[in-house]
Amino acid sequence: MAASYDFPQDLIDAQDELRQVRTELQNLYQRVPWSAEPLDGWKTHENAWRPTSRPASPGWDPQDAREIARLRGRELELAQTIVTHTYWSQFTSADVLAARTALKHHHEQQMADTSS
Repeated sequence: MAASYDFPQDLIDAQDELRQVRTELQNLYQRVPWSAEPLDGWKTHENAWRPTSRPASPGWDPQDAREIARLRGRELELAQTIVTHTYWSQFTSADVLAARTALKHHHEQQMADTSS
């Protein structure tokens, strides 16, 4: 049976927001060009071990670049909040990983509990 943890609400809220910020970043990265700066496209030689190519990139739109910087900054703040939270001090170093993993999956567990 898996251990049960009584996470403080501020820790749960930070983890939920971190998940949301990462989802927003992932969606934004899928929408913007592959390069932040304008770069020419390229293609490996036809005899390359692993042929790859990229089209020319116009670079990121300034508004997208600002949004990515904002989201990256928020992601870092939330990660620091979670990692340095005093809640973890009650665990031995061997048990922190299991507790941290449970927090990462807390949202999924709540969804499963409410659907039951």
